[in-house]
Amino acid sequence: MYKRYGYVRVSSTDQNEDRQVLAMRNKGITWAHLYIDKQSGKDFNRPQYQKMITKLQPGDLLYIMSIDRLGRNYDEILAQWRILTKEIGIDISVLDMPLLDTRNGQDLMGNFIADLVLQILSFVAQTERENIRKRQEQGIAAARERGVEFGRPRRAVPEDFKEIVREWEKRKIPFAQAVKRSGMSESTFYRRLREMRG
Repeated sequence: MYKRYGYVRVSSTDQNEDRQVLAMRNKGITWAHLYIDKQSGKDFNRPQYQKMITKLQPGDLLYIMSIDRLGRNYDEILAQWRILTKEIGIDISVLDMPLLDTRNGQDLMGNFIADLVLQILSFVAQTERENIRKRQEQGIAAARERGVEFGRPRRAVPEDFKEIVREWEKRKIPFAQAVKRSGMSESTFYRRLREMRG
């Protein structure tokens, strides 16, 4: 008797997987056969996905909500689909795309349509990922032009920094004390010193 599995993926820990989980539970997927990853879909090195792969047997059925929940890299999605359906020998049902259900149309035309739809959707998923990255890069560039600084905020230089440096240079205080009084790390102290002198 074949087993039914469900795979759920959200891109980060703060995203909510409830909608996907509910869809899987409505398909009768038990908690024991439900695998959830909270990380990017850029590749298939995901702990729960890899764990699920080891459990799948020929004839099993895997539900996923949409093709981009499987992954976002065009070539990897196609390769993984072939591994699952041809090498392992399971069926896959993509819930929001009924054409992508390997149980339907096992004839040549059905396989052709499913393969065509899969390739189109995989291409769209990767294109969207690339567009997101481009928009992020453009947003960062525009923010930098407006003077927005990224990374940790710069630690303010204490008002008596010049005096602390003078005391250290005249060997009145050791370096460790100069750093401590400045409230900086050693590398930041040296950087602020270079900026002050430059």
